[in-house]
Amino acid sequence: MTRAPLDRMADPVLTGRPPVYRYHLLRAALEVGLPSLAALDDGHMARVRARADKSFELESLVLGTPEAAGVLLPAQRIEEAMDELRGRYPDAAAFLADLAGNGLDDAVLAEALGRELIFDAVMQQAASRRPSVTEIDERLFFELHKDRFTRPERRTARHILITVNDAFEENRREVSRDRIERLAARLDGRANRFPSLARQHSECPTAMEDGRLGTLPRGKLLPELDGVLFSLPEGGISPPVESEMGFHLLWCEKVHRGRTLPFSVARPRIRQLLEERAGRNCQKAFIAALKGRGTADSKANRGAST
Repeated sequence: MTRAPLDRMADPVLTGRPPVYRYHLLRAALEVGLPSLAALDDGHMARVRARADKSFELESLVLGTPEAAGVLLPAQRIEEAMDELRGRYPDAAAFLADLAGNGLDDAVLAEALGRELIFDAVMQQAASRRPSVTEIDERLFFELHKDRFTRPERRTARHILITVNDAFEENRREVSRDRIERLAARLDGRANRFPSLARQHSECPTAMEDGRLGTLPRGKLLPELDGVLFSLPEGGISPPVESEMGFHLLWCEKVHRGRTLPFSVARPRIRQLLEERAGRNCQKAFIAALKGRGTADSKANRGAST
């Protein structure tokens, strides 16, 4: 792939852009999993530019409001944000080298962080205008979304696996079936023997942990095993079960019954969810109003010029 140039200050896309725009480029690169602007190839560049354009334009729109003008941002707060970033590097030289590699310096970064902090403060103000959440709202949400507050039944299980592989005499299908049936006979329903037999005979890596599969909800195991495990009583051992892997014995060590949280327990989480949703809606309305105002002003200016 063709690499984008390291010196992006000569890039036509940056013409007329202030230096802090580069911070938005870097942030967009990080969001798509790239560590720096130097790591961008031509295939990623359009995507990163689109993200940077959107975030920079939105930030600039918000920073032009009376709300932003009223935010008092102490210099110490910007320095704290700078220190948090410096702390991710082994030393100051590495920090400055990375900034330079992305076309930034201390002054530009401080300006970009200040803009970001003011933007966040204004958006928090917008979110704080949300209407109060009532108990009726909370109870309605609980009734409509009970699945969110329901823990499904789970089973703590172990298994013994004898694989089927015709390339090995001891693992031909009929031999493997005979081996698993002999193990089932040795168990004879006595669960206390299961861990040691799993450790000695199972051909699954779980043998190292006495056959432990863990505590599982429905759907985590192969369908043949899942159906059998969830049909067993607590403490029950299955007869031999065949799957694509071979032959298994399953032990349902413990049943954890499913349950729905009572409203009183779920209520704090519901309130948080509803407040966050209402806050986001207020932020969206605030941004929409700013954009609408900008469109109206633009039309008025065009009308005046004609």
